[in-house]
Amino acid sequence: MTGRRVLFYVQHLLGIGHLARASRVASALAADGFDVTVVTGGTPVAGFPAPGVAHVALPALTSRDEGFSCLVTATGKPVGKAFEAMRRDHLLEVFHALAPDILVIEAFPFGRRQMRFELLPLLDAAVKAEPRPRIVTSIRDILQKRTKPGRNEETVDTLNRYFDLVLVHGDPAFVRLEETFPLTGAIRPPVAYTGLVAPEPPVPSQERFDIVVSAGGGAAGRDLVTAAVDAANRLVQNLRWLLITGPNLPGEAFAAAASGAPANMAVERFRTNFAGLLASARLSVSQAGYNTVCDVLRAGCRSVLVPFAASGETEQTMRAERLARLGLAVVLPERGIGGEALAAAIGAALATPPPSRAALALDGAQRSAAILKAL
Repeated sequence: MTGRRVLFYVQHLLGIGHLARASRVASALAADGFDVTVVTGGTPVAGFPAPGVAHVALPALTSRDEGFSCLVTATGKPVGKAFEAMRRDHLLEVFHALAPDILVIEAFPFGRRQMRFELLPLLDAAVKAEPRPRIVTSIRDILQKRTKPGRNEETVDTLNRYFDLVLVHGDPAFVRLEETFPLTGAIRPPVAYTGLVAPEPPVPSQERFDIVVSAGGGAAGRDLVTAAVDAANRLVQNLRWLLITGPNLPGEAFAAAASGAPANMAVERFRTNFAGLLASARLSVSQAGYNTVCDVLRAGCRSVLVPFAASGETEQTMRAERLARLGLAVVLPERGIGGEALAAAIGAALATPPPSRAALALDGAQRSAAILKAL
């Protein structure tokens, strides 16, 4: 007998954080007996979704820039009405063919407002379906603060019209939804906290580096990559470095990093054993995105966080500052980052003892499965 059918929609645009978190949750659902189909809409990323879940890839689109000013196709062309209609129709075909018991939509309506052209028709189809699936939104712990008037009210209206559950992938002892979404009290569906969606405790890698630098997906990590290469050239040469640029770093930036790196720094685009590498490293240097921080917390290594703050982004800065207050990270602002400042932060972090294990719930994927099983 097959388990309850879950259709899990996730759209990643710049980085791979949304995709990675959704993939971990989907894998936990499959392990708990659900029949899971993940629908993705971004550029393909090796290893995501993980084996064990069905996968449908919509025609890919991404963001033209860090400000999310324009959606573009995989070839860089602005997304037009015909492309939107093709994606919408494909998504609706998948929904009707699968007839899910549970529909999980990652980020929307708190984020991914650009995808309303296909998500609102999907939600309309879901509420009209017989039997009607349970509809869930899956969001990270810290939301980007909205400044445009009416956006939060629009989010609440959409939640109250369509959704049955808000699944917050965070520990309420660390941050609560109302701290970054001021209209939480107006949300009618229940809000459930899962804990952070961290990976399973990693097996330390036999390949050991003193410093592991990660630029996330890479699209927004160019400055960190450049600063890391400069810092490696400034610090003592007996430190072993691994710089993971991310799959979406532009080719010319990757080539510049690889050619400028000293002999004691390996430069690679992606590593599937990232968590294991952190577990055997002395120090992690990264942005403060959700998934990278989960990996660092699970590994228990020292950390220098350079939160992404372009285009008014606030989420990573808030996460980094809270971790710093707990003694779990050294924070270096992204604005004007250079090799000298990064080298100084690395030296200071290496001089401190390893942090104590974070007293935060890290089993969010498994808790998500338990919550949806009871839905």
